[in-house]
Amino acid sequence: MTIKIATRDAYGDALIELGKENPNVVVLDADLSKSTKTHGFSKEFPDRFFNVGIAEQNLIGMAAGLATAGKIPFASTFAMFATGRAFEIIRNSVAYPKLNVKICATHSGLTVGEDGASHQSLEDIACMRAIPNMTVIVPADGIEAKKAIFAVAEKNGPVYVRLGRPNVPVINDEDYQFEIGKGVTLKDGNDITIIATGIMVSKALEASEALAQEGINARVINIHTIKPIDEELIIKAAKETGKIVTVEEHNIIGGLGSAVAEVISENCPVPLKRIGTADTFGESGKPDELLEKYGLTAEAIAKAVKGM
Repeated sequence: MTIKIATRDAYGDALIELGKENPNVVVLDADLSKSTKTHGFSKEFPDRFFNVGIAEQNLIGMAAGLATAGKIPFASTFAMFATGRAFEIIRNSVAYPKLNVKICATHSGLTVGEDGASHQSLEDIACMRAIPNMTVIVPADGIEAKKAIFAVAEKNGPVYVRLGRPNVPVINDEDYQFEIGKGVTLKDGNDITIIATGIMVSKALEASEALAQEGINARVINIHTIKPIDEELIIKAAKETGKIVTVEEHNIIGGLGSAVAEVISENCPVPLKRIGTADTFGESGKPDELLEKYGLTAEAIAKAVKGM
């Protein structure tokens, strides 16, 4: 049976462990700590936790101030509000002065589910990767999320970590080594490359298994760091397989697909198919039903591969 863990749950667990190791780690939340899973840290370290209320600009502003005092602030709320309501503060108060703030946003993408279009952030990767000095990370599973949190705590500078609401399959082992900016080849293949990020990585692996039964040998790459992206790995895949399909739970404009297109168009132009939401808003519904409606399934990935 496949083990499933939400990346937001792994984030909450990682914060507690990190808090025990590093007294400079502080956590801020915009009145959503039970949903973002920061409430565990608040109970363990009440003097290092700050609930700023429903005030996302203030959330980021306070985090920036704490960073100037030598703390390592982890600021959390839903992705829609972290990157939407607080964009200007992130840009001018965090990224411009290169402050050591970690923005860890949960409830990203369509899989927020019944909360609907107003809460389904499908633009956050595009917003964050466009800001200078910002590192953008999208973990694929709980293990990667936990490893990523420890890695970003060690990295000096602004980081955006995109986390999800639903339980997702665990694809990595506990000994997995996470490195910022380095993609991971999960499956070798020479016919085509599927490059995925976040929760779509497990679906890319499912698609590759189905394709293998039809004689199509698809390489699968997990790009967990959208910025700085692993150009070397992407160019190598383009040269060796000649075709690429990207998969993301995000608008195809400005996200992983756009980032990969930028790399290959300048270095090794090959046919590219981007799978994601096609410049549209989401809607209210169950996560799995929404993924199916918007073409974010293993079957849809396999169909796109065969179409190339």
